Amino acid sequence: MDNKEKKAFMLLKSVILHYHGLDEDEERMLNESADKLEAHVELQWANNFIAQDLESAFDRSRDFLNEVIGRLEKNQRLSYLNSVWQDNNRKGYITEMEATAMLNLAKDWKVHEELMELVKE
Repeated sequence: MDNKEKKAFMLLKSVILHYHGLDEDEERMLNESADKLEAHVELQWANNFIAQDLESAFDRSRDFLNEVIGRLEKNQRLSYLNSVWQDNNRKGYITEMEATAMLNLAKDWKVHEELMELVKE
């Protein structure tokens, strides 16, 4: 995974987890992901990107994510979305807004049906 892909993955996780403000558990999950990928610089970049304008963060992120992740192999796109879905599940709930955001990205990336199958499991 190159730096641009790390930025995109950390942005994906961060923008979804920021939907209702970032609590301690969500921040811990982001840091754990950054630890695994050695991507703390990329996580900081993602958080700064979101902080520039919280209201437009998802739309701005969506453009960047479609450019980077949207071009990856189908199984990789699905893996990234599933990872974010599972992180949200770990916190005990997924809000309607978070789910909708992830499903919109799944549609953009043409992995909607596959993500729904994974989520059902």
